[in-house]
Amino acid sequence: MKLQGIALSLLVLILGRPSAVAAQTSAVSGDICPGELGAQVDAIANRPEFSRSRWGILIQPLSSTTTLYSRDAQKYFIPASNAKLLTTAAALQKLGADFRIKTSVYSGENGSLYVAGRGDPSIAEAQLKSLAQQLKQRGISQVNQLIGDDSYFQGSAVNPNWEWEDAQAGYGAPINSLIFNQNAIDLLLSPQAIGQPLKVTFAEPKLANQWQLQNNTVTVAQNESEFIEVGREFDRPIIRVSGQLKVGGEPESAYVAVVNPANNFLQYFQEALVAEGIPVKQALVASASRNLNEELATVESPPLAELVRETNRESNNLYAEVLLRLLGKFTDKMPVPQEDTGESGLKELKAVLTQLGVNPNSYILADGSGLSRHNLITPEALVETLRFMANSPAASLYRQSLPIAGESGTLKNRFNNTPNRVNLQAKTGTMSGVSALSGYIEVPNYEPLVFSIIVNQSDLSTAKMRSATDEIVLLLNRLRRC
Repeated sequence: MKLQGIALSLLVLILGRPSAVAAQTSAVSGDICPGELGAQVDAIANRPEFSRSRWGILIQPLSSTTTLYSRDAQKYFIPASNAKLLTTAAALQKLGADFRIKTSVYSGENGSLYVAGRGDPSIAEAQLKSLAQQLKQRGISQVNQLIGDDSYFQGSAVNPNWEWEDAQAGYGAPINSLIFNQNAIDLLLSPQAIGQPLKVTFAEPKLANQWQLQNNTVTVAQNESEFIEVGREFDRPIIRVSGQLKVGGEPESAYVAVVNPANNFLQYFQEALVAEGIPVKQALVASASRNLNEELATVESPPLAELVRETNRESNNLYAEVLLRLLGKFTDKMPVPQEDTGESGLKELKAVLTQLGVNPNSYILADGSGLSRHNLITPEALVETLRFMANSPAASLYRQSLPIAGESGTLKNRFNNTPNRVNLQAKTGTMSGVSALSGYIEVPNYEPLVFSIIVNQSDLSTAKMRSATDEIVLLLNRLRRC
């Protein structure tokens, strides 16, 4: 990460509390005909509180391009994490569901070892332990130099289009070739007695000795609001935590991006080697790829289908950005020397989706996760992607990767208190002023639908934007043929 030496005191991580659907009684009872849908959706989108907001909506049957409702569906909107729908679709199409990411350790000269990373976002202590055990079995008893080859992904580890605060949060962690624990430091914040600071603990206890905590939090009464702000500095090992949580509540997790991800990986790998009785004299990160000798140990990621599910269900930005860079590594075009792998990935994503049938002029992407506010996508592009993927060989895997209303992922706590079950699989998207939901819904008395609903340029809370979006989904759930 090229941000060392700059003190950053503010990193905002707002802990949103998903709320139940606040639909009006009239909006959740009784069937409606397709011809009545437009007026009822307009009644929600045209409420006075949305007078300064932009809505982008497209609702169609999954089986055809007949439009049941459209509102600025061909206009650009900031999609937030709905951008992941495009990234994961392209990855499944290009790489296949069984693709795995390999991390290897190679022998070098004079007792050196090279660990070559290829962007596996799932590596944690278990994988490093496996590598160390394999090396022990190969007769490695000590390492003079442990060299980390972090050159597989080229370009900046932090997207220059990301917001300053986002790039320091765990959800905006740097993307490189040697990733450990998703390149984030995990904190646990626990409420105490009213008026007392929150108890802040490191998930990795040993980190408490490496970082100085400045705790400016407070435990508040049950009727108070909740928020957490987490910040850190680059030139000093200081993490600042402020904000408040309700007394008696469950502990909340917060994440801070690591500063030097490759060095972080090597530190933990060195510890794994020492634990297996393999001392390491020196550890360093290689500045460029080298000719590697015999492969001594290797671990592989879960299959791509599982990586895609983590990306969409949990809206994991780091996983999405890795998928984008893998597209850049497996492009059919001649590589441009020194080109950023992320930029190559964006070009390949567009090529793959164009082959799938998605209009290449219906979206402009600056990243693979949706964290950038430079991303622009039309509701039409999202609906096209969803429809074409529903007819692709990867249809079931793609659909199963999406959060399920009331059950899993980022929709686990939505549509829980509805009169009728909502059979919905959809991708959420949220940032300040933006709320999006796009996916599939099985309608009991109608046919399956595909839809995209996006709110932009809103000054309303996330809860209010989501509530209105959910009301529209509940309208769809009441459709019947008439």
